[in-house]
Amino acid sequence: MDALRGAVRGVSAVGGPRAATVDEVMSRDVVTLELEVSLREALQVLCAESVSGAPVVEGHAVVGIVSVTDILELAESTPGVPASRPSDNERSDYEAPDGWQEGLDSPAEYFADFWSDAGAQVTTRFAESRSPEWDVLTERTVAEVVTRAVVSTRPGAPLREAARLMRDAEVHRILVMEDGELRGIVSASDIVRAVAEGRI
Repeated sequence: MDALRGAVRGVSAVGGPRAATVDEVMSRDVVTLELEVSLREALQVLCAESVSGAPVVEGHAVVGIVSVTDILELAESTPGVPASRPSDNERSDYEAPDGWQEGLDSPAEYFADFWSDAGAQVTTRFAESRSPEWDVLTERTVAEVVTRAVVSTRPGAPLREAARLMRDAEVHRILVMEDGELRGIVSASDIVRAVAEGRI
């Protein structure tokens, strides 16, 4: 009987190729985040795990999902604010120069020296916590950017159905849930990898 099962594996009841299912490509070791985690910590976790998004949990319940894009959008919409401002006395001591002396750096070159990460990628800048500006990523939490509308499917669902859900919802990943429990996560890159490796 086992030999017969092996012989027909990969073939559907109607004789065609068996449709791949979500549980064949999903990631089972899911990185999760909690609502009170700072955005800086969340970004560090996502970067360390090489993922671009993760489910957000409260206790054992999944309450949403957060992505790197969500964090970047908040950071981009929040202007940097100096952590401290000079006092009026400090300002009054400043005397404007009559002109720039020959041999001195231009104003742009002078201030560029303070930016040790000038020209770095955005994720590299976020990873650097020493900054003269307000650290918005440390001050804000995952709760402020979490997407509460979660797109999910079941483990045995056809992979084509999961791909259709991602397309229709315009998301890059969906959760795999069973009886209210998180079983895994499947992303567009998981599907592409499975196709490239000939697994589906």
